[in-house]
Amino acid sequence: MRGPREVRDNHRMPTPPPPYPAIAELDALLGAMSVTGDARRRQLGMVRRELEAALRQGILPAPARGSLRHLLGEETLGPYLRRAESGALRHRLVAGRRPPTSAHTNQARLICLDLLREAAGLPALRPAAAGTPDLRPVPAFAQLSALRRQLDRDLAGTLSPGRTRLTAVLALVLDTAARSGELTGLRTTHLTAGRRSVYVERRPQHGTTAPVTGVRLPLSPLARAALDRWLAVRADLVASAHGTSRLWVSLRPNHAGLPDENGKAVGRPAGMPLEENGLITSYRRGRARYGLQHLLPAKLEQLRRAAEQQREARPG
Repeated sequence: MRGPREVRDNHRMPTPPPPYPAIAELDALLGAMSVTGDARRRQLGMVRRELEAALRQGILPAPARGSLRHLLGEETLGPYLRRAESGALRHRLVAGRRPPTSAHTNQARLICLDLLREAAGLPALRPAAAGTPDLRPVPAFAQLSALRRQLDRDLAGTLSPGRTRLTAVLALVLDTAARSGELTGLRTTHLTAGRRSVYVERRPQHGTTAPVTGVRLPLSPLARAALDRWLAVRADLVASAHGTSRLWVSLRPNHAGLPDENGKAVGRPAGMPLEENGLITSYRRGRARYGLQHLLPAKLEQLRRAAEQQREARPG
């Protein structure tokens, strides 16, 4: 008859395989690196996971398993980049599949590889992956200051509901550097009394397995004033709908895109939650409608990255 210890041993969970020596060295290197910004840390974590996945799939030269210098060598990074850009190294499925990674993710991957090579005492590689464009340029800090002044002047006058919402969105991006998905996830309950701070759930980019983390960030007087104006407009919009705690809502009736039993589009009143595509569209249209092309970049993500760089450049 088996003893109790033998029975327990039969139910042990299988232990994961030990990391390759090169990955163990990479983990030590990452732990010693001084990296500014949560986004860059997540990107470095993505590269680490992709490199290990590439080793386990057997697509890298055998010496890459044994040492960090071989893992980050030119003969290794070529096949790694091709495989990573194809999406085959994604840890998480997107709509049930592993599509190719975006141009921005590809560019971030190249930057991370240079950071790792520099930390490992290797020269910058700057591998030129075919079809990988540079990231779109971001506004200079002086342009962000000019944008803040413009928003402050706008708040002193009469604003349409659309411009009121856009002004509040821009003010929050400048203060928090929140992504579009993080912005649409905001609820009125994430604001403190007096709108002095906001709770933002930092959501990792596609292709990473970093957990969602929350952070409370202070809001500037500009953002507080913009939110006060928007919340007054929002209250009227939500009152005519079914009620929601989401911070950003639609300004006019639309439809869900799904037909009813008679084949007609299902109508939705104004005041319904604004989804990510709607937020991005409102930014693009508002930029042109309100004559802000000289202050706002073409993409909301460019403004976010500029705000993030400015936050990271501040002392302390």
